[in-house]
Amino acid sequence: MRRIVVFAQVENAEWERRFQTHGELFRDMTQRVAYYTIQGNEVAICEEVDDLEKYFEVMQSPAAAEAMAGDGVVRESVKVFVLDREFRTPLVVGGPSPHAPRRPD
Repeated sequence: MRRIVVFAQVENAEWERRFQTHGELFRDMTQRVAYYTIQGNEVAICEEVDDLEKYFEVMQSPAAAEAMAGDGVVRESVKVFVLDREFRTPLVVGGPSPHAPRRPD
């Protein structure tokens, strides 16, 4: 499984309702889950996909272009990043986290 982050501008808040109607297209992209947020007319989506090649094939398809146009996505603003690095916070065994707030003495 790979994670992808997509940033885009949308024309209006109707984007969210329309975005959620494209289940078949997302299945074709091998998407399992999408986490997203909207701030004004900017959208960020983190997707988990099984097949990166298939994802980009569908993303470049006329069906995806049509879906984006219908959703009000500004196509030229779309930026796609494949996450290829990971950072894990080390666990502290046997004691409080060094990042936890300290209590005054």
